[in-house]
Amino acid sequence: MFPVSEGNQGERLNHLFRVYRDTCVVPEPGANFMPELWQKIEARQTFRFFFGRVARGFVTAAIAATLAMAIYLAAPHNTSAVYTTTYIDVLDANHNADSTDAYETVRYETGSMPDEL
Repeated sequence: MFPVSEGNQGERLNHLFRVYRDTCVVPEPGANFMPELWQKIEARQTFRFFFGRVARGFVTAAIAATLAMAIYLAAPHNTSAVYTTTYIDVLDANHNADSTDAYETVRYETGSMPDEL
């Protein structure tokens, strides 16, 4: 990983740890150490948690609406009182071959035949 010619790796690692320790401020533990730490963590994550809560609420509402629609569509409906016949039955009942409403009146003039029949 590291070339051997760069010196002792243990010494370099110890030096890195010393520099890191000198750079970072060590918090002094006290009675309010953990509550203050959690306040800092929660202050940074407030928007993310709020967005996550709203998103979970929308997902829950969508699932509830989907289930309600599925139950409504799966439930049997009493439509036999409204529609007792089929479309073909209605057309058959209204068809009257003796009615002259469906035919045009054709006038024949003497000596001429109609062009279209």
